[in-house]
Amino acid sequence: MSAPTGFKRLGVAVGALIGAGLILLVAASYLVSADAARDSVMAEIKAATGFEPTVRGPVSLSLFPSPQVSLGDVTLGNWDTRDSPLMVNRILAHVRWLPLLTGRFEIADVAFDQPRITLTIGRDGHSNWSPLIDMLARTVRTGGEVGAPTLSFSEIRISNGVIVVEDRVRSRTETLERVELSLAWPSITKRFAATGRVSWRDEPLDIGLTIADFPAALAGDVSGLKLRIAGAPVKLAFDGAMSYLPSVKIDGTLAADTVSLRNAMRWVSGKSLPGSGLGRLSLKARTNMVGGAIALSNLNIELDGNVAEGVLTYATRGRRTLQGTLAVDTLNLTPYTSALRLLTAGARVWDRRPIALDWFDAIDLDLRVSAARVIAGHSRLGRTAATATLRNGQLTVTVGESQGFNGVINGSVAIAKTNEGARLRSQLRLTNVDLDTCLTDMFGFRRLEGKGDLSLELDAEGRSVLALAHTLNGSVTLAATKGALTGFNIEQLLRRLERRPLAGSADFRSGRTPFESLKIALRVTQGTANLEEGRFVGANVRLALSGRAFIPARELDISGTASLLKEGAAPPTFELPFFVQGSWDDPIMLPDTQALIRRSGAAAPLLDAVIDQRAREGVRSAIDRLMGDRATPAPRNDAAIPIPTESPSGHDVSAEGSLSR
Repeated sequence: MSAPTGFKRLGVAVGALIGAGLILLVAASYLVSADAARDSVMAEIKAATGFEPTVRGPVSLSLFPSPQVSLGDVTLGNWDTRDSPLMVNRILAHVRWLPLLTGRFEIADVAFDQPRITLTIGRDGHSNWSPLIDMLARTVRTGGEVGAPTLSFSEIRISNGVIVVEDRVRSRTETLERVELSLAWPSITKRFAATGRVSWRDEPLDIGLTIADFPAALAGDVSGLKLRIAGAPVKLAFDGAMSYLPSVKIDGTLAADTVSLRNAMRWVSGKSLPGSGLGRLSLKARTNMVGGAIALSNLNIELDGNVAEGVLTYATRGRRTLQGTLAVDTLNLTPYTSALRLLTAGARVWDRRPIALDWFDAIDLDLRVSAARVIAGHSRLGRTAATATLRNGQLTVTVGESQGFNGVINGSVAIAKTNEGARLRSQLRLTNVDLDTCLTDMFGFRRLEGKGDLSLELDAEGRSVLALAHTLNGSVTLAATKGALTGFNIEQLLRRLERRPLAGSADFRSGRTPFESLKIALRVTQGTANLEEGRFVGANVRLALSGRAFIPARELDISGTASLLKEGAAPPTFELPFFVQGSWDDPIMLPDTQALIRRSGAAAPLLDAVIDQRAREGVRSAIDRLMGDRATPAPRNDAAIPIPTESPSGHDVSAEGSLSR
């Protein structure tokens, strides 16, 4: 046989097959009606789910490019369209070719186009899907109704769908949009799987759900469960078991990860959180959920670089509550305290920004934390046990014991949300701490060295840190031994002034003055700290202090007497009144100039002359006679009289000094 003849016969055969197919298609189009296709598809859907579809829209059958049946405006059962748990804009059922040629319908797969699934949870805990789930459970467990056709499809696809969850207990409604899912329907095995993508609050999420025993799960019995959620805000994986009778119970292993817990919480709650921190989170735990309570045991959690172990419980029914116990090796609080500004950036004044405590109403908290080390900015604490509670809008941090500043810290600090902004209360006791690091870290005061005890009982109320400073009330007590006052060498100053009272304006703001004991007692009233007791006792120096500190302005106005002691002598050899004024960051110490002038043999008569009117006029008359015509007019009673640089007796007198009335 020649090649042309073979190709000719092959072409005839192919043409015959094509013609036969066309004839069969034409015949099928006459043999199959749209009503029969609709009834067949509805019967298979009912056999697979137990739900009676109600078709309100048009029905069509098309054979090209593949046979499919289209049902428009379908609802589940005889529900009103407004209350139906499932409404579908269009159901597309793809039909197999060969059974169709014999007049039978075998559905290859079903696609729900633009479905709307509504889940409503009532106040009794039941949902609008409860009766449908019972029906679906009977259908899947028994393999379908008696006399129902054998299922021919095992896949349902959802395209461009919407899922609405309405929780009437919490008066909340959540919507999943752009739902694209592929459901592996358990027509052959017991396994049910759903994979695809949804969008929640404008964030796309990849979803993977597997139920190992779908009939058992529908009946409320225990079944294996796997869940995977992956998106930009969070990644979550669960592997365990579930059941929903008598109440929802889930038990297994949970793993979660997010690059920013702050962004994830804002995405979930719809509210921005104040402060700073709450960055990368990673956790893994044994998870048990019963009803509205979630318990995380064998918890390993990492947040902002802090790694902890322990247990957490989160209750969602009623008021949200978080409880737990965590153990941390190194707890770094710097990411959270960095936004806590007591002072305005770039200036040594109290911060005027409003204190935001709106999130205090969102949750109740009861958290116990133990740490081997605690870091907060420049502060370093040792072993610490603390409890944080948040109830009724008040956050209370109680320190059972903390090894801080080479001493021990205990007490509590509470801050509450009020109509005026915030109310602060503190009861702290620091025992045998290093005063230099302690006072520097807590108050920015860098003038004391040594070990001591510090007690603070304070309360205030206001909208900002500055307002709190204006309303501060309470008491502060400081007791120390074997330390030193830095920035001043009081002994050296007293010895020089003892020898030469008017030695000039030398700067003695350097060096240090050791002390044997120090006692400071302050009574704070409306932002003013009054010095009720101030004693400084050193080997050769003794100070007695009185005065006040203005906390809002961060200024000092203190007076006192410095006494120079001589070994073995009870009375002091030299006493000098002095003043401490100015900012407490850099105060100025000034001696009482009148006391120095009185001690000076040459300058004392001049002081008496200034005080005595007749003596002052006599001195002025003598000066006029000496000066002749160059004499200036007689000064007023309050005019200053220059002091000579050196007196005849040899005492130095500062040329910068002056005497006034």
